[in-house]
Amino acid sequence: MTVSSATSSSSTSPTSALTSNVSTNLSSIDWNALITSQVDAKLAAATTIQTSITNNQAKIAAYQKLQSLLSNLANAAGPFSTSNTSSLSSSAFSAATAAITATGDVSPAAVLGMTVNNGAPSGSYTLTVQQVAQAQKAASATVTSNTSALGYIGTFSLGLAGGATANISVTSGMSLQDVAAAINAQESTTNVQASVLQVGAGQYELVLTAQNDNANIVTSSVSGDNVLNKIGATDGSGNFTDVLQTSQPAKFTLDGIQMTRNTNDISDVLTNTTFHLYQATPPGTSLNITLSPDTSTMTTDLQNFVTAYNALRDYVVSQQATNSDGTASSSAVLFGDSTMNGLSDQIQFAISSIVGGLSMSDLGLSFNNSNDLQLDTTTLQSTLTSKLSGVESLLANQLTASSSNLLTISAGDSPPSSFTLDVTVDGSGNLASASVGGDSSMFSIVGDTIIGNAGTAYSGIAFEYTGTTSQSISVTGTNGIASMIKSLATSVSNTTNGSLQTLISGLQTQDTSLSQQVSDIQSAASAYQIQLQTLYAKYQAEIASASTTLNYLQALLNQKSTH
Repeated sequence: MTVSSATSSSSTSPTSALTSNVSTNLSSIDWNALITSQVDAKLAAATTIQTSITNNQAKIAAYQKLQSLLSNLANAAGPFSTSNTSSLSSSAFSAATAAITATGDVSPAAVLGMTVNNGAPSGSYTLTVQQVAQAQKAASATVTSNTSALGYIGTFSLGLAGGATANISVTSGMSLQDVAAAINAQESTTNVQASVLQVGAGQYELVLTAQNDNANIVTSSVSGDNVLNKIGATDGSGNFTDVLQTSQPAKFTLDGIQMTRNTNDISDVLTNTTFHLYQATPPGTSLNITLSPDTSTMTTDLQNFVTAYNALRDYVVSQQATNSDGTASSSAVLFGDSTMNGLSDQIQFAISSIVGGLSMSDLGLSFNNSNDLQLDTTTLQSTLTSKLSGVESLLANQLTASSSNLLTISAGDSPPSSFTLDVTVDGSGNLASASVGGDSSMFSIVGDTIIGNAGTAYSGIAFEYTGTTSQSISVTGTNGIASMIKSLATSVSNTTNGSLQTLISGLQTQDTSLSQQVSDIQSAASAYQIQLQTLYAKYQAEIASASTTLNYLQALLNQKSTH
């Protein structure tokens, strides 16, 4: 009994131990951590999908960069992609320049300026200028004030001989300056300009200037005071009293042919070329004019092509980078991409082509140690000078017609290798239609221009027809290196239906679907979290209730054990 007494006094009752255990276990449970771990398990799939979306976005950005670089390459190849001699052409081969030298003691710049447009004919010419065109100028007598009222009331007509006239009305309060303003208000109709000059102290004159060369000013009194006569500009017969400059045409000789024009800006002598005459050449002197292809423009354009090609190539190389173990670099998003690699191979094939016995090396193009293109301008200039037509054949699309009446404006991006163009002219000698195989729907006619319609094999092709009779004309087309590269780069980089855009659109569609999956998983996880919170709250409430019951039972047992 002694042992039992000792044991009873030193041991905790079973009910007390159980209550203590439950309380300890309950307090150590992290309910939030339990919920978070279970929700995170649900969200793990969304994290994996989000990684796929991120990878797709990186690919989309890489494809878009490739699109941009290809577009730049297409633009850089553009000036060399077609061989034209038309002012409408943007071809580098149509660009021309003029060199002017003098024979005798005369400054070329003092006599002549020139505007040379695409398609200007190459050649050498000799120019002498006997006189430049000039407009008539006439002055009034002097008056003592340019701002005081003249006191005249009348209307006079003013204009140029053979042209439109306008009535100029003068009131009594108008000054000489007001009369000049009234004349200038009608300048668009009359082509006569007025100004007031101060020729001395208290001395002002009205000066009338014709705005067209080789044209005389005509005027007459319409009603009231004869204002121009009153201020001393005209005599009683209506003739100007003080002619400061007589009107005259430009007179010049080109290669011994005497010509006369009513302007100093002469654009109808040489095709796509304008002469700007400034003054006559002194006796015994002349100007020597040489029109030739603008090789400096070609050099600049070719350097732009080199820059665009190298930018594309360097980007492709960056997408083929590997780590030391041979695996793809993390920055090489398009590593092993068949579209990019295939495109690179096609461009490399085009740039290595030989056409007409010439290659890109004949233009001074070669690859450096980094396999980037580099340009030797000395070699290029030599080839452009000696083999320009060969360079055109090497680089440009060309359309060769069997008739000299059919001039190429644009050869398009990929012309057919051959076709017969049937040109029809109406009874008045005007171009009526153009067809191939009897189908005239493939071309539109605008004046003397034949334009290939979009969506046909002749899209981008344009001709100028100079004939006056109907003809069947054989046309042969060839593709040059620049045209092949432009056509390929344009097609692939097209942001509507190019092959890269197809890949981009596919990835974007995939990302839209994946993003929806992520959203669905997140929504489900959020609902699951709410469900767990509700469930665990119920558990906690039930456990708390059980704990209260245990405490009550323990109290009862303890009470009985004391009795």
